[in-house]
Amino acid sequence: MRPRPTGSRLSGAQETAAASSLRITGGAPPDDGGSSDAKAPIPLLEPREGIPPVVADAAALARVTAAFAAGSGPVAIDAERASGYRYGQRAYLVQLRREGAGTALIDPAACPDLSGLGQALSGVEWVLHAATQDLPCLREIGMVPTTLFDTELAGRLAGFPRVGLGAMVESVLGFTLEKGHSAVDWSTRPLPEPWLRYAALDVELLVDLRDALEKELDRQGKLEWALQEFAAIASAPPPEPRKDPWRRTSGVHKVRRRRQLAVVRELWQTRDQIARRRDVSPGKVLSDAAIVQAALSLPADVHALAALNGFGHRMGRRQLEQWQAAIDRARALDDSELPQPGQPVAGPPPPRTWADKDPAAAARLSAAKSAVSALAERLNLPQENLIAPDTVRRLCWEPPKKVDLDSVGAALTAYGARPWQVEQVSPVLVDALSLKNAPSS
Repeated sequence: MRPRPTGSRLSGAQETAAASSLRITGGAPPDDGGSSDAKAPIPLLEPREGIPPVVADAAALARVTAAFAAGSGPVAIDAERASGYRYGQRAYLVQLRREGAGTALIDPAACPDLSGLGQALSGVEWVLHAATQDLPCLREIGMVPTTLFDTELAGRLAGFPRVGLGAMVESVLGFTLEKGHSAVDWSTRPLPEPWLRYAALDVELLVDLRDALEKELDRQGKLEWALQEFAAIASAPPPEPRKDPWRRTSGVHKVRRRRQLAVVRELWQTRDQIARRRDVSPGKVLSDAAIVQAALSLPADVHALAALNGFGHRMGRRQLEQWQAAIDRARALDDSELPQPGQPVAGPPPPRTWADKDPAAAARLSAAKSAVSALAERLNLPQENLIAPDTVRRLCWEPPKKVDLDSVGAALTAYGARPWQVEQVSPVLVDALSLKNAPSS
């Protein structure tokens, strides 16, 4: 039995997780047959063994690695980034908890290579909340799971309307977590004690939550679905670098002319180089709104540039000159070097154009979306978790020549759908793709 959370007047969280039904405080799946007990949740104020010292040298890391290798059961893992403060999405604190090892807080700035710890936990189930958010920064420091359990995704599949960690811990286990430090600058050193307490508590009950959700998924007949989803996340390769990331500048849709788009590109790339060099968030160097304003205005010199929102206030002459130089580079480009408006779209065109381009495809998509929505409601899970909307669009735009369960299932599999999704969705999509009243294509 795991130790009870400090200060709790109830039985320990492990006993709560092992109960035959989930605690309901407003966030459990509807009609789950659970208890109607609505006792006020208990604030979780301190980690069970107190706040551990931050691991910041090789000797301490070696001790933690040995302790976690000797532990038992799943390992809870979380990571804190400095989004909005630093360049990139790297981890500035890694939290772990495992039965027999307790909780560890590791500083990746001082210990940038955690591959030894990752290898020691190879084959162990990693429990994360919203795993796809943390896996990229964990991969950067050498930590890659072989198997995992995502408590956020589990909550979605189980039909919970609120799947944030705090909401899940409260509705399932009956404890509240303090969430006041989620958006702080985790690159700060030394980290304040309240932040470390918050970080330790984030993994305090993660395994308990996992145990309870596994029971609930099993009760609903969805455990195998969840295991397939977790395996897909664990085996997914790192995403490809985004092509033309400058096109994601907020407000770029207002920019129509190719010369103006070139200004967006030059300013974005200049800002990115500066932000990388200074290790600060690009938005702290120059806002997206300022980039778009400059592109639309095409200022001829630094005086005109300084009059634009985002440039004049507290910006020095040298800074203005570097931005104007980027604008001038865009002005000097040959027409053949200017970016094309819009991005090349892989796959089908935007659905709003289907009625004109292919009425039969538009009819298929309408029928498919209605069928998937109804099925998701019956299964009590979000549509996007039942099947990716892009997969449905692709299938409706180019259906198999012969529409049946085998051909539709094969197409879904080719688009990356998991076996449970293929089994659930194929019958309703066959009906939608076989729409009798659709015009012949």
